[in-house]
Amino acid sequence: MSDPRYEKLKKCYECVKAKVDFKPDIAVVLGSGLGNFADNVDVTATLPYNEIEGFPVSTVPGHKGQFIFGYLDGVSVVLMQGRVHYYEGYDISDVVLPTRLMGMMGAKALFLTNASGGINPDYHAGAFMMIKDHISSFAPNPLIGPNIEELGTRFPDMSHVYDEDLQDAIRSVAYDYDIELFEGVYAQLTGPSFESPAEIRMLGKLGVDAVGMSTVVEAIAANHMGMKICGISCVANLAAGLSPNPLTHEEVQEAANQAAPKFTILVRESVKKIAGLI
Repeated sequence: MSDPRYEKLKKCYECVKAKVDFKPDIAVVLGSGLGNFADNVDVTATLPYNEIEGFPVSTVPGHKGQFIFGYLDGVSVVLMQGRVHYYEGYDISDVVLPTRLMGMMGAKALFLTNASGGINPDYHAGAFMMIKDHISSFAPNPLIGPNIEELGTRFPDMSHVYDEDLQDAIRSVAYDYDIELFEGVYAQLTGPSFESPAEIRMLGKLGVDAVGMSTVVEAIAANHMGMKICGISCVANLAAGLSPNPLTHEEVQEAANQAAPKFTILVRESVKKIAGLI
């Protein structure tokens, strides 16, 4: 019997193919602050999520909820303007469905971005952290349940989720454009409430540098499919207990927007370098 999650994925894929004839090489998930990244792309097509049968729709303010297909200086890309979060009430298989869908479209590399809370004391609001590794223990693993053999192996190796060659490309761009770039471990918690000060202290002791409510489950799903993965997190604020101010989504959005110009350069130029590595 075919897996209903895979059948749903195939239906979404067929729906997209019927509307857009495009094969991307690189998929980019645009987190907070990168909503206007599509301005850098020679757009071929735009496809709102609500026009894809069965596709989960983002409900978060600041997330447009659409795919952008086009070329970034000749590199074929699909941009995800607005991601789906587990805290919105979706099943975890729906949260990673967009990632799997972009892989089925042909994307060989996945570039993940997000806004996060900084735990590492060296970080500051507006800092960029390249994700070198992650902790996924606090969010449901998207591979739980019968393995979807069409996508990948039952027990995928997680030793090098974030591709080292792609990391080198990002480092070189940061150096060339004099952009401060930290490197660290990212943890995904479920949200939607921000973490408590005690949880932040726990995460810090576990070696976590930045925390958020997305990204890790997407990386697990992409790794399962054999995609090359990289990620950059914009530290939008200091995590709970590290700042005297209460945490708000508006604060996160504002800090991400202020960091957007440098974030855009970092992602844009990195995508162009990565195209030669896949």
